[in-house]
Amino acid sequence: MAYPLELGFQDATSPIMEELLHFHDHTLMIVFLISSLVLYIISLMLTTKLTHTSTMDAQEVETIWTILPAIILILIALPSLRILYMMDEINNPSLTVKTMGHQWYWSYEYTDYEDLNFDSYMVPTSELTPGDLRLLEVDNRVVLPMELPVRMLISSEDVLHSWTVPSLGLKTDAIPGRLNQATLTSTRPGLYYGQCSEICGSNHSFMPIVLEMVPLKHFENWSSSML
Repeated sequence: MAYPLELGFQDATSPIMEELLHFHDHTLMIVFLISSLVLYIISLMLTTKLTHTSTMDAQEVETIWTILPAIILILIALPSLRILYMMDEINNPSLTVKTMGHQWYWSYEYTDYEDLNFDSYMVPTSELTPGDLRLLEVDNRVVLPMELPVRMLISSEDVLHSWTVPSLGLKTDAIPGRLNQATLTSTRPGLYYGQCSEICGSNHSFMPIVLEMVPLKHFENWSSSML
């Protein structure tokens, strides 16, 4: 999860988020190089008195500053498209969970089980125990198996919401009357926090999401105890 004064992204927990972090670093380096070159040219123009009139009509220079930006855009677009297609892939999910957004809580239904569903509300500040995180703890966590592809079906029953877990690289809108889907795979166990990322009313900031990723054996024991 995030910590105070954090400047970068949260640590990646899924292969998709790792790809997004690599793409961010790749793009940021290109932006840094372009900014440095522009700053150098501006400082050079302001400090030198030399002028080169022959460059004003140079076709070579015009060719370079036309082709070079196109190459840079291709270097950014190709990895971006690759990640977009990877995010849309659904590879034989081992489990499907339906998530419904409400004002202002989430409800979850494990569709592979006959009667496994619950609502997830934020724990009020007055009921927090030592070690709990304010505005992020819930009364019912979403327990999922790690290292297995899980399909999330996301919708809403009232207004627009957005089901977001940053460390997994997930942000999917919950739209009334429409079913969106996302795939998540966690590479390690742990608790992963998120929040609604679409302004949905007065209690928009009180819709946390908590995923508890556990080994498959522990997930089976949990699901048996919930049925």
